[in-house]
Amino acid sequence: MAFRTLMLAAVLTASAGFAHADGAVQKLMTPADKARLEKYDDTRKEALQGARTGAPADVAVLDGMLAKPLLSVPDFDMAGNWQCRTIKAGGDVPLVIYGWFKCKVSDDGSGWQLEKLSGSQRTKGRFYDDGEKRSIYLGSGFTAGDKPKAYGDGPETDQIGYAFRSGPAEWRIEFPSPRYESKLDVIEFRR
Repeated sequence: MAFRTLMLAAVLTASAGFAHADGAVQKLMTPADKARLEKYDDTRKEALQGARTGAPADVAVLDGMLAKPLLSVPDFDMAGNWQCRTIKAGGDVPLVIYGWFKCKVSDDGSGWQLEKLSGSQRTKGRFYDDGEKRSIYLGSGFTAGDKPKAYGDGPETDQIGYAFRSGPAEWRIEFPSPRYESKLDVIEFRR
């Protein structure tokens, strides 16, 4: 009940686009996810070191994506259909780059909402402003055919990450210490 009250408060106080990080996102984050973000830099560094031992062609794709300069996020219109792919870095397999799937970002009046529409592994969640160059994504991972749970329903499905814009029609979300398979998941988006 408290979670739903917090969500309602966030919906009522958020403006269109990214919800502003006015403390609401801090109240919504689980303690485990706060800890993941606190360790983001170290986790990312370790994951990328492991990923660079992967196949040279895949490493080139990863490095090319990461080399792009970060652009302003708050003035970015994310609405619409996107191609998206998941990159898994670090872990038992150093680097895995999946094919492109369909994603959609919409504004439901309380901010941007993402939903991955195809592929077996899906996500659904919301973005919160976290400064000029990034936003925070709170979402829920689920399998195609299942109904997504709300963020905060448990560590099996909760997802947290930082979203970065890297071009006029390119951006990504980096998920530190995802629940399964890798040390860093990246979902890359393009039009």
